[in-house]
Parts: sequence; C-alpha cells; structure tokens
Amino acid sequence: MGSTCTTRGFSYRLLSPSSPLPINTPPLRPFFPPSSFLAFSSSPRSFALDPANTKSPLFRFGSSSPIRCSSSSLSSGKGSGLGSFLVEKTRKKEEGEEGEMTITPSVRISDGKLVVRGHTILSDVPDAVISSAASSGPVDGIFLGAQFAETSCRHVLPLGTLRDVRFMATFRFKLWWMAQKMGDRGRDIPHETQFLLLESKDGEETVYTVLLPLIEGPFRACLQGNPRDELELCLESGDVDTRSAAFSHALFIGTAVADPFTAISGAVAAVKHHLKTFHQRSEKKLPGIVDYFGWCTWDAFYQEVTQEGVESGLRSLTAGGAPPKFVIIDDGWQSVGSDQPQEESEKPNSLFRLTGIKENNKFQSKEDPASGIKTIVQTAKNNYGLKYVYVWHAITGYWGGVRPGVEGMEEYGSKMQYPKIPPGVAENEPWLMTDVITLQGLGLVNPKRVYKFYNELHSYLAAAGVDGVKVDVQCILETLGAGLGGRVELTRQYHRALDASIAKNFPDNGCIACMSHNTDALYCSKQTAVVRASDDFYPRDPVSHTIHIASVAYNSVFLGEFMLPDWDMFHSLHPAAEYHASARAISGGPIYVSDAPGKHNFELLRKLVLPDGSILRARLPGRPTGDCLFSDPARDGVSLLKIWNMNKFTGVLGVYNCQGAAWSSTEKKNVFHHTGSDALSCAVKGSDVHQIAEAATDHDWNGDCNVYRHRDGQLLVLPHNAAMPVSLKVLEHEIFTISPIKDLAPGFRFAPLGLVDMFNAGGAVDGLTYHILGGANILELDSSFAGEMNGALMHSLENRSGDAVAMICMEVKGCGRLGAYCSVTPRKCMLGSADAEFSYDPSSGFLTLQLENMPEGNKRAHKVVIEL
Repeated sequence: MGSTCTTRGFSYRLLSPSSPLPINTPPLRPFFPPSSFLAFSSSPRSFALDPANTKSPLFRFGSSSPIRCSSSSLSSGKGSGLGSFLVEKTRKKEEGEEGEMTITPSVRISDGKLVVRGHTILSDVPDAVISSAASSGPVDGIFLGAQFAETSCRHVLPLGTLRDVRFMATFRFKLWWMAQKMGDRGRDIPHETQFLLLESKDGEETVYTVLLPLIEGPFRACLQGNPRDELELCLESGDVDTRSAAFSHALFIGTAVADPFTAISGAVAAVKHHLKTFHQRSEKKLPGIVDYFGWCTWDAFYQEVTQEGVESGLRSLTAGGAPPKFVIIDDGWQSVGSDQPQEESEKPNSLFRLTGIKENNKFQSKEDPASGIKTIVQTAKNNYGLKYVYVWHAITGYWGGVRPGVEGMEEYGSKMQYPKIPPGVAENEPWLMTDVITLQGLGLVNPKRVYKFYNELHSYLAAAGVDGVKVDVQCILETLGAGLGGRVELTRQYHRALDASIAKNFPDNGCIACMSHNTDALYCSKQTAVVRASDDFYPRDPVSHTIHIASVAYNSVFLGEFMLPDWDMFHSLHPAAEYHASARAISGGPIYVSDAPGKHNFELLRKLVLPDGSILRARLPGRPTGDCLFSDPARDGVSLLKIWNMNKFTGVLGVYNCQGAAWSSTEKKNVFHHTGSDALSCAVKGSDVHQIAEAATDHDWNGDCNVYRHRDGQLLVLPHNAAMPVSLKVLEHEIFTISPIKDLAPGFRFAPLGLVDMFNAGGAVDGLTYHILGGANILELDSSFAGEMNGALMHSLENRSGDAVAMICMEVKGCGRLGAYCSVTPRKCMLGSADAEFSYDPSSGFLTLQLENMPEGNKRAHKVVIEL
C-alpha cells in the first residue's frame, strides 16, 4: 500500500499506484515530514518516503516498490514538487484511528494506466515502465524510462494503449523536416514523432498533456504507434558500440488545464531545467534580419548563382520600391569538387565536397580576384543599402562534406563516413537508403577539430563583411555517429563548436538553422535563434503550396519554443504568391523572396515591405488557433486553418484553406487527395487570437473587438464571444486585424487598426495612450440614423458639448493609409503638430488618414493625435 509515518497528531501515507486515490482534490500547502522520516537514497537527485527501504530502485509502475520523488520536488510553488500533487489530510480521530495525508500526483500511473488529472491517457502500461518526478517547473509532470534486460544501441518499448484521445503530432516525414499528423488512436502516430500534444475532456474541464521524447546520455528518444494502438518509445544511439539498458528520463509528460500553449511552453521549460543543454527562444538574441525584407538567391539561380546575378537581383528589387536589406547568397559560392574524374563530374549522381575555405572563381572579380567575396558584399552594402549579407554552407561544409586530404585542408582531419539511416527515418523516407550521400559517403571533419574549421571559415567571411550564415543539412549528423560515440555526442560536439564560432565571428548572432528538425540538435541549441520551419517552398510543385502553409504553422507550435521559425522564401510573381505572402506576414519570422531578377509583383510586395525595407513583424511565432490544434486542415476535407499572432496593441488572424494535399503514409510522399471543390466555412472571433487580452489597455476589458478584413476592407464590431463566418476554397485565404475596443465614455469607443493596406496592419501601431478629458462629464450627443450593421442599428454620434471628451495618442511606424475604428466623428486629427485631413464612414466607424511619407530623420514613428 505504501509507507506511513505519524507526527504532531497527523498520519501521512504516500500511497502506491495501486491504492485508491482521490481525484480533483483541492491541493493544500505541501507538508514536509521531519527529517527522521525521510530515507535518502544514494542518488542526490531523489529520496524515498519509506524508512524501511532506503535502497529501493526507481519506482516501477505495476510493482509494489515505493515511489521515489525528485528531492527538488519537495519545494513549494505553482506546478512544482508537492504543488503538483493532489493532497488530502485528516486529523486522528478521538477513537485512536489514524488520519492520513494522501499525496496523489496529478500525472501518475495507477493500476496499469497513465492518468493525468483524473483522465486516463494510456491503458495497459507495462511493468517495465519506470517513473521519476519532475523537479520544480511551470507545469506538473513526470519523467518516464525503462530498465531493459540487455544492453543495446536501440530499444523499442510499448508505453501503453492510446485510444479515443485526440492528439496532434509533429513527426519527421523526411530526415530533415517535420510535418503534422492528427488522430485519436495509437496506430495513427507516425514513426519519428518528436512532439505529441493530447487533449482530454471531462465535462467543462479540458486537460492538455504534452509528451516530449528526450535526449538521455548518448541516446535520443522518439515516439511511434503500432497496429495494436500502442504508443511506443524508441531509443537509439546510432552507434552499435554505444549501448545501454537503463533509462530514467527518456520521456517527459507535462500537463496544464485549459491552455494548450501554456502546457507546451511549460513542458519545454521543464525539460530545459532538467537537461540544461539548450536555451529557449525568449532567451536568445534575434539577428537583425528578422525586422527587414530580404532576398535569397536559391530559387532565382540555384547553384548557378554568380556575383553578377546577385547584383542584378538587388538592383531589380530596389528599383521597384521594395528594397531588400539583407541577402542570402545560397549554395553555389563555395569551392567544391567531385571525386569523379573531371569529365564525369557533371553527371547527375556526382556528389561534391568542399575543397577550400574561400569562394569559387564565380565570386572573384576580374579586376581584383584577391578580394574574393568581399567585392559583392561591398557592392550590396554600398550601392544598394543592404544592412546584412549572409551566405550558405552545410554543417559539414558541403553536401558531401570536406574532401579528405585535399591540399590546404588537411588539418581538419576529414575522413570518409557512410551514413547509417535510422529505422524510423527509413520507414518514412525509404529512398534515403539509396541517396547519393548514403552511397558515396561524406567527408566528416574530425569532431575535435571542427571548431577550427568553423572559426577559420567564419572569420574569413566576417573579414569580407559577411554578417551571418545559413547552416544547412544539419540532420545528417545523426547518421554519422558510428564509432564516434553515437548521434547525440557527434551532434553535441558540432553544435558546441558552431555556437562558439557564431558568437565569436558574427556579433549579431547571424545564423539560420536549416534541415535541422531532429531533437538531437534542438536539445543542444544554445545560440542559434532562427530555424527554418518546414520543407522548402517549391515554386514548380503544385502539390506543395497548401502543405507548406499547414506545415509551417503546426511545426511552429514545437519549434517556436526553441527558436524563431522562418517560414521560408517564396516567389512574389506566382499563382500562389498572395497565399504565401500573407502567411509570411503573420508568421512573426523573417520575410524574404527568391524572385528571379525582373520577375516581381511589387503591388503584392508593398503589402509586406515599407519604403525603407523594414517590415511590420508580429511579436510571436505564428501558430494555429486553439480550436484548430487537433483538426487536420490538410486531410479531413472539412477544416480551415486559422493562424494567430500578436502585435503590441492588436492581434492578427489568418484563415487558409489547405485541403487537398498531404504526406501519404502509404506512398511515403506528398500527394494530392480528393477534396470537394466547394468552399469550406469556419467561424472567426476575437478570442481566436490567443493572447488578445494582452493588447487591451484595460485590465477589465469586456472582450469586444473590432475586426478589419483585409481583402475587402470590411470593418465590423464583434461583441465578446460573437463570431463571424468565413468561407474559402482551396488556396484561398483571409487576413483579419483584431483590435480590442476601448470604451472611453458612454457612446465613445475606439480601436486602432494600423496601416490597413498591409497584411499585418496592426504591426504599425508602436505606441498607444488614451486621455479622458473634461468634456466626458458634460456630453451632449447628436444621434442620427446612419445605417444597419450586424443586425444592430448604428448611429452617427457627434460631440456637441464644445469640449473634447477624449484624446488618443498613437505612434505609427511606416507610411500609408492609417485606419482606426471610432464610434463618433472625430473633432480633429493631428500629425505631429499639424492638423491632418481624415476620412470617416459613420456607418462602420471607419476612420482613415494618410501618412504620405516615412517618419523624418531619425524618428522611429509618426505622432498621431485623434481628438473626440
């Protein structure tokens, strides 16, 4: 049953999981028994509350062994230690019957079931599964592991049966990239699942549970389902000589009530506290490129890029009024060569390897070859006003690594290593087994010398004026750990060296992680702050476009906890250009195109880019709304995808029809599937923007919002919990600016919108204050019928008192048409110290005034005053 101790008239018993446990008992303050009742184990991390068994192993669920908790879990505080347990205490009865305190973990395994806040998540949990309590953190949780009979480099353990519990998983459908999958049974969970979010409901209570497979020692864990609906934990080292049989912290399970985003961020924070090997996004310095418009050379030139091509692209965009402030010179600038003889090196199956640190002859000017890549860097900055120049390289130098023994690079100790594809990856991407890298191998720099390699490469680039690097092909490291301590150790060594070199050579933290969606890398990321969010934008692949938008949104749920997701480049002149552009605008990440020179849609780009090359970036990673997390907008044929984000004083909401194409688990590739041609519908409400209350200036805001629809300029008031319908066909979208309404005085209401001709209009509002004036006490309102809207009679109100009722002061970035909702006709508007003309529609309350130019001089924003 468990151990019992008595002190000060109370009896305390820590029950074993087979004991009956009260559910949803209000938690009391944690109680600490006297030290004489605590039997500490030999491990400094844990103790046993059983004085008769001081050397018990980690508690194995289904056995009669006592529970052992983390010693740090006996600290008070929300979601930590005993605060994460349900506690019941009764006094001794006068008859001498002992009372008891029952400590019930909110996440526990009892009677062969994983129970989270009274909800059964998994049944038939094997006895082999062991648990340890999570130390203090923002969410309740436990760690799971197992003891196996024999050591091995790979273990697969059933954790229990999952049925009738809705989930959203992000899994690697390729070695490099994740995508989303939804379902409610264990068999629906794909191989290589790295993040699993579960939803369970009981009456009005909704509980969200996050499962994070972790790194433990040299092993990396992931999840997968099997045909029996069992959820399995897979642990592998990637090296036959790196073996183990004992795991205690291979999987973290964390939970929170009502808020899935709190559960996710809290779970990642708890894992960070445990691993101490990575930093979260909010702790990292964002590079300057994220606030500017950019251009990447990849889809414009692919590997045929030249410095003349780079200059032509910069010239073309700048001349059209969309000046890029950063450029990424992608693959094609480095010195590389094939192992094949010269006459065979151009064959399609030739794998190229790095042969030198410096640029190839395409980036050496005829006038001054010695200046190398510095020539185009100076041209970009001096002639076209760029602030940042990035270049591409693979984490191993190039696709085929560094050629062993090549002259001038012997000191890096490169040796041939042949990738070993993990079974889960091979299950999802079988043709990787015959990929050119797998067959021809990779020249791997000695891990002990890789910092020297990075530092010499990056210092050369920094001396030429380069500000950062896009580091690609990162997941290849997990396949190369044989004989080197395994995948986790190799990845850790490379990333530690990369972080150090970036910190030394690029002070703006100029690094973009790409093809990097394995947790080996995520859980050792301390420096890099920007990560590509999904597989590439493929301009010539029609199946890819709806898939891309869905993938970046759902992947950002997990990736956004570690870095700022980059939703990739796109073409501004393309059938799906606006679909992609609007999504980038609300992504919260960098915005850049890969247009070929002269092939641009400047009308579209003006919805993204201000005349000075800056953008109106939202404050967070864009993510699906709460009611979309467990729907499948790519496969189910009925759901639209809603994506939310925040600005300082507004929210933004995008709605996308992503149906009709998805990754197929049978064909192992992205395919079209049947979907109706009719439009799908959903409801939009203010609370879809998860943190919209933070944009309100009143703590007691009533929930009323003003909603501006970008496509047709419609403006309407949405009362709290009211909704408006939206209907879209495949590849259609809508963007809404959501603004909390401020009640200034009876009949006087206001909500800022921003630069309404840009996708993320509200990103322009950088400051907002309200001042209630004397006229609010002596109002004389003139009301005349002005129309009907939303079924309610609308009146044009005008202040006839002679005194101003309120003054709204706004700071607005950029230039263009500034919009706001105002329930009354303004008395006047001012731009700086001068009166400004404005337009007002009394039927909708739509107020607009024109900001003709960017703020003058060094001013960051326009000062706009509206008097009511």
